Amino acid sequence: MVEQELIRAAQSGDRDALITLLREIEQHVYRTAYYILNNEQDAHDAAQEALIRIYTKIGSYEEKAQFKTWVQRIVTNICIDKFRRTKPTVSIEEHEMVFEGKESVEREVMSGYLAQDIEAAISQLPDHHRSVVVLRYLQDFSYNEIADTMGLPLNTVKSYLYRARQQLQNLLQDYQKGGVSG
Repeated sequence: MVEQELIRAAQSGDRDALITLLREIEQHVYRTAYYILNNEQDAHDAAQEALIRIYTKIGSYEEKAQFKTWVQRIVTNICIDKFRRTKPTVSIEEHEMVFEGKESVEREVMSGYLAQDIEAAISQLPDHHRSVVVLRYLQDFSYNEIADTMGLPLNTVKSYLYRARQQLQNLLQDYQKGGVSG
């Protein structure tokens, strides 16, 4: 079934269609929650809460907005609420490495450090900046979709992204200089 057909069937009470729809968006919902909250357990909790809310509120979805925008708004709002209720914590996870050859190991280590630096820098952004960065660069939303998802004017989204990019650039430069510990 096409997404719109699944949505209509789910809104008509077809439980199987609703479960299929939830399974299709589950990873997307979790990924968004993880990038906003930067904590695996919190992301699982937020994703679960979002899926439950989508399950119970599917009848209120109107086709004025795209379904993914509606879902993103739910996930983003839950994450922002969760982030406001708790102070962020930094978790350091161990990563396994597969050693293939000297060049690939070096490249893997460098890309791993860069990814950690970027993740750490994103986690230091204010809530609203982090949310627009996640939606734009990690979820590939357009500016208009971000504005719809977050309930913000388009110019505010552009402003947040501009400021967030400046902050990220400064933070990443500090990381390269060794001035900030993640």
